[in-house]
Amino acid sequence: MAIRAFSGRLTALAATTGAALVTLTAPAHAAPEPLSYVALGDSYSAASGVLPLDPKASPLCARSTANYPHVIAKRTGAALKDVTCGAAQTKDFAGAQYPGVPPQLDALGQDTDLVTLTIGGNDNNTFISTILSCATAGLGTAGQGHPCKSLYGDKFSGDIDTKTYPAVKSALQAVKNKAPNAKVAVLGYPWIMPPTAQKGCFVKMPIASGDVPYVRDIQTHLNRAVQRAASETGATYVDFSQSSEGHDACQPIGTRWVEPALFGTNFVPVHPNALGESAMADATMGALGMH
Repeated sequence: MAIRAFSGRLTALAATTGAALVTLTAPAHAAPEPLSYVALGDSYSAASGVLPLDPKASPLCARSTANYPHVIAKRTGAALKDVTCGAAQTKDFAGAQYPGVPPQLDALGQDTDLVTLTIGGNDNNTFISTILSCATAGLGTAGQGHPCKSLYGDKFSGDIDTKTYPAVKSALQAVKNKAPNAKVAVLGYPWIMPPTAQKGCFVKMPIASGDVPYVRDIQTHLNRAVQRAASETGATYVDFSQSSEGHDACQPIGTRWVEPALFGTNFVPVHPNALGESAMADATMGALGMH
């Protein structure tokens, strides 16, 4: 009986040892590959004007390491390839924007998992023309009336409809073609101006009182064009029409997401600050279900 019992214990020990050896020698599960993330787009994606600058980028792009793509990559562990560049237009997706700055589409491939971008605001110089033209007009009337609307009427909105919208749609389709397996998110532009003249800030944003809603309407028109292009190409649109309300350039530091033309903190005015970029990252991750 004692011999049989000892033999049984040896058998049990051998089985246990064998199981342990299998456990020790079995290969560990490989760590999942990080998300392959490519960030495209203009200065709102590059966070132009926010320090610190990205040493990997051309100085002409004024790209920040505090931009929303870097925030998303840090939070998710994604492998980020950031080719955002200040002043980019849709044409810079397929062509070199500056010497040494290749076409943005070159960063995409079959293995790209995620693409984010803002684009369209610089086409036809929509942003810069609206702000500069309306600020100049506003200064000419000491902030009274609606001189910009009187001068330009539907010009900006017309350009958005006939030129910007088809260009953005074409650019998004090109992104889809280069990265067919990627989830694509195109962001709207956070509010620059408040909704009414009473909430304007002529000292910081020299837009005449009657032109405050006019400038706001132009941005609404642009965002709707981008949203339409996103819908028609299967991209996710990240909407800031509600979340950025009350965070426009007329708000105080710590509340505003976009810096004003004068007396702001960014070295590039009328662009998102670090708080705005972080909020853009939050909204994008929420829209993509990445929280």
